[in-house]
Amino acid sequence: MPQKLIQTQQQRLAQQQRLTAQQMLQVKLIEMSVAELEENIKAELDDNPALESVAPDSIDYAENMDTADPTDSDDDFLEQRDREDRQDALNDALKGLGSDDEMDDHFNPSNYQNADYEERVYGDTTSFADKLKEQMGMLSLSDEQQTIMEYLIGSLDDDGYLRKPIDTIADELAIYQGIDTTDDEIAEVLKMLQSFDPPGIGAQSLQQCLLLQIERRAESGERETETALLHKVIAHHFDAFMKKHWTKIQQSLALTDVQVEQLQKDVRRLNPKPGASLGETIGRSLQQITPDFIVDTDDGGTVSFSLNNANLPELIIEPSFVEELENYKKQKGSMNRMELEAYKFTKDKVEKAQNYIEAIRQRRNTLYTTMHAIIGWQHKFFQSGDETDMQPMILKDIAQQTGLDISTISRVSNQKYAQTRWGTYPLRFFFTDGYTTEDGTEMSTRKIKIALREIIEQEDKRHPLSDEALTNMLKEKGYPIARRTVAKYREKLGIPTSRLRKS
Repeated sequence: MPQKLIQTQQQRLAQQQRLTAQQMLQVKLIEMSVAELEENIKAELDDNPALESVAPDSIDYAENMDTADPTDSDDDFLEQRDREDRQDALNDALKGLGSDDEMDDHFNPSNYQNADYEERVYGDTTSFADKLKEQMGMLSLSDEQQTIMEYLIGSLDDDGYLRKPIDTIADELAIYQGIDTTDDEIAEVLKMLQSFDPPGIGAQSLQQCLLLQIERRAESGERETETALLHKVIAHHFDAFMKKHWTKIQQSLALTDVQVEQLQKDVRRLNPKPGASLGETIGRSLQQITPDFIVDTDDGGTVSFSLNNANLPELIIEPSFVEELENYKKQKGSMNRMELEAYKFTKDKVEKAQNYIEAIRQRRNTLYTTMHAIIGWQHKFFQSGDETDMQPMILKDIAQQTGLDISTISRVSNQKYAQTRWGTYPLRFFFTDGYTTEDGTEMSTRKIKIALREIIEQEDKRHPLSDEALTNMLKEKGYPIARRTVAKYREKLGIPTSRLRKS
C-alpha cells in the first residue's frame, strides 16, 4: 500500500539583522584611511552631479586632552562641532520625500600606494609577520590551528602570497613541528588567514588575490552590480584580462563602453601585492604613510589632537539641484511624463548626495570619539612616549567607553595611523592585552615583553639564560609571571631558546 504524503506548515519566529544601504556606506567609509577616503570622494564627485566640493571651512576638529578622563562624555563637544545647516532651501525642498602571477601595467603602484605623506616611523617596530599575528588574537584557534597559522604566516613571501603547495606545507609541519595534519585542515586555517587585512593576503595566485579583494567588497555591499561584474571578469575571463583583451571581454559579457571603462577603473583600485601595504619594518624604517590623526604633546605635557583632513574638501549639495527641486515641487501636479522623470532623477541624486555627506560626518564623529577615548586611556604614554607607560587596553574597553560597537572600534583601528611627538604609530599599537598577577595586579603584556627583551639583550651570550632564570629575573623587576608565560612571550618576540642563543 503506497504511503500517504502529509504536508504540514510550521511557523518559525526568527530575528534577522540586516544593514541598511546607509549603514553599509558608513561602515565602508569608517574602514577607509584618509588617503583612501580622498580617492573615494573624488570618485563620488565624478559619479554624482548633485554633489559639489568647496574649500574646507574653518571648523577645527581638535581637542585639548590635558585633563582627559576615560569616563568623560563626548556628547557636548560633538554637539558644538556639528555644522550649522547651510542649506535651509534644500531641507524645504526635500520635505515629505521619502602565468597568472606576472604583474603587468593593469596595476600601477600609484593606484594603491596613494599616500602622500612620508614619515620616519620610530614607534612601529612590528614586522610583517607580527602584524598578521596580532589579528590572530581576534580568532578562537586551537593550539594546533595556532601553530599552523603561524607557520603559514612565516611561509608568505614579501608580496603576501603563499607560494608553497598545501601538501608541501603538510609535509613541513610534520617534519619541523611534529604536527600530523591533513590538507583540508591546513586549507581551513588558510581560509581564516585570507580573512585578515589587508584583503588578498595569503592568496596562492594573482587571480585568487584579486578575487579575495573583490569578495571583501561584496561583503560590505559596495556597488553590488559593478562588484559582481568585476568578479565575473576575474573569475571567468582571467586569461583575456591578463592579455588586456577588453574587446573580447566586452563581447562575451555584452558590456557597454561605459561599463568597460568603469571596470578598468575598478581594476586599478585592486592591490596585486597586499604584502607591500603591510611592509616590513625593522627598527626605524621609511614608509609612506598618511596619518589619520595628528596628536601633539607640548613641553608641559598637554596633549591635543585633530583629525587629519589632508586634501579632503567640504561637500555640499549643488545649488542648481536645490533650485530644480523647488521648481519641480511647485509644479508637481501639472508635470508631464518627461518632467516627472527629470524630477525623480534630481530627487534621487540629491538624496544620494545628502546620504553621502551624512556618512562622511558620521565617519568624522566616530573617528574623533574613538581617538578621544584612546588618548584618554593611554594619556600617560602620549605624554612620555615610553612604551612601559602603556596601560592594558582592548577593543572592548574603548567600545564600552564610547558606546560604540566592538566591530566599529575594530574598523576604526585597522589601517589607520596617528602621528605623535614620539613617532607615527598604527592605531592597533595602542591596544595591548593585560596580565593579572596572583595578587590581582594588572599590567600591560607589552611592558613585560619589553623587560624580557632587555634582559635577554644584556645576557652573557656564552651562557644565555634559561626560561627559569628569565622568570626569576622578571620577578625581581616586579613582573611575577609563570615560566610558561615567559616561554610564550619569548616565542612571540621571535627569540629562540637559550640553547640556540648560545654563541
